[in-house]
Amino acid sequence: MARTFFVGGNFKLNGTKKSINEIVERLNNASLPENVEVVICPPAAYLDSTVQAVKAKQVTVGAQNVYSKASGAYTGENSVDQIKDLGAKWVVLGHSERRTYFGEDDKIVAEKTKFALDNGVPVILCIGETFEEKNAGVTLEVVERQLNAVIAEVKDWTNVVIAYEPVWAIGTGLAATAEDAQDIHASIRKFLATKLGEKVASETRILYGGSANGANASSFKDKADVDGFLVGGASLKPEFVDIINSRN
Repeated sequence: MARTFFVGGNFKLNGTKKSINEIVERLNNASLPENVEVVICPPAAYLDSTVQAVKAKQVTVGAQNVYSKASGAYTGENSVDQIKDLGAKWVVLGHSERRTYFGEDDKIVAEKTKFALDNGVPVILCIGETFEEKNAGVTLEVVERQLNAVIAEVKDWTNVVIAYEPVWAIGTGLAATAEDAQDIHASIRKFLATKLGEKVASETRILYGGSANGANASSFKDKADVDGFLVGGASLKPEFVDIINSRN
């Protein structure tokens, strides 16, 4: 069975009620392919209004973070139950900005991933290497280490989408070539096969997330192991629609 094309939009700490509503209206009014899954992830404060505004059937809303506890004295955290209550269907976990700025190591990411999945929220799981790690030639070692931590906690990968995000390409304007991304994605899929079996590996979607934009998205069109994109800054712009339509 072919893997459904998936495009995530990570708004990060950007947007206002007005600007996010404009993004949603653009998606509502756009001609989007039937065979695409789009998940937009606004800041937590706008989850409710975004869910209410989305009309396009291909588009759902996700959160950018959740905690590994359902409730309690955890000031400032997002609860799985609360984002579900607002209508959010996905969560992004393991993003390099969470790992770098907020000290989330592989173990924390794995714990959050398990908790979200156990409580019915599918996960966009981010992995990727830094510029120094890329230059040292340890890209695969890094992503395999990050995946191993989650594999130790999660046995059912039905509701996991992996986003390979080379840290050196996020927000820098640099991007891996489509050929480079394909090579790494193929290696990730091969690794998944050794750990979780061929069926899981063949069904798991692997997204590319390093500065994907309207200009370069179509170059990934024919890459067998690139199943979509996790888009950062470009998801705030009109070109997000072009990325969603890049397979057509």
